Amino acid sequence: MRRQPGWEALETLLAAADRGGLRALRPEQLQSLALLYRAVTSDLAAAQSRNYTSGVLDYLNRLTARAHAYVYVEGARPGWSRVAAFFAATFPREVRASWRAVGACAALTVVAALVAYWLVSERGQNAYALLPAEFIPAIDKPLHDSNFGFDRAFSPAMASAIITNNIRVAMIAFAGGLTVGALTFWSILQNGLMVGALGALYAHKGFGLDFWATIAPHGVIELSAIQIAGGSGFLLAQAIVAPGRLRRIDALKINGRRAATLMLGVAGMLVVAGTIEGFVSPQRTSIAFRIAFGACTALALGAYLGWAGRPRRGRKILPPASEAAL
Repeated sequence: MRRQPGWEALETLLAAADRGGLRALRPEQLQSLALLYRAVTSDLAAAQSRNYTSGVLDYLNRLTARAHAYVYVEGARPGWSRVAAFFAATFPREVRASWRAVGACAALTVVAALVAYWLVSERGQNAYALLPAEFIPAIDKPLHDSNFGFDRAFSPAMASAIITNNIRVAMIAFAGGLTVGALTFWSILQNGLMVGALGALYAHKGFGLDFWATIAPHGVIELSAIQIAGGSGFLLAQAIVAPGRLRRIDALKINGRRAATLMLGVAGMLVVAGTIEGFVSPQRTSIAFRIAFGACTALALGAYLGWAGRPRRGRKILPPASEAAL
């Protein structure tokens, strides 16, 4: 193809950057990298509109994703402005780019929760077939009273413990990608089964509304973060199982950077969720207030992940390569 020399030139620059980072490139090479990246994204758009073969599309997808990691991530501004730019644009854009992997985890969670809820509603003893015995509580009062029966002076310590535990769960889902996704799948499945089974158990005792109201304030952010962490694990698994025209090690480098972007964002989300769970959820507020608070967090999170980092109206910019990659 007549555009192939440009693609090969970009591959050469990326190989040099892989070996020594962007500092290994001369100023003129950095300029070429940016120009070739812009060109290959245009080639990708043209290939998609003209129904090129899947082999060409897959190659261009991976090439643009590989270049994107340097053009957008490595070139970010230093200091706090870099952190702000990450959460304002880089992270939500990567979540949207990885919607298939994240969506697969969300679908698995929903299906597992619904199946568990139905099975346990039919027969309470089914909970022991779905979950470890230590995860099944003896229910004699609402979740809010049993789960948050601690002195409010200990809220900072509780928030810290909750954040640490949630990050541990997210890391298992992420690292599970290296088991070809098996551990990630199991972790997400268990999470869904637990939510559904516990919801059914509390509903059977007459505390169902309180159960959902108790997890609503922090649960939307917390559960969403777990799905994104699972999506990062599936990105790693994809690089191992279906690297395309790349060597597996190169595919792992590319998807590993994307997964790391997701996990950094997940850590931030879990800090927010843990803070809410430590300080807001334990308060003796009404069920209506807790549900309303959860609805507000859902709307805010949806708006953030759906729109943050998008170009302003009338401002034309090239889309990030990762949005075309998965």
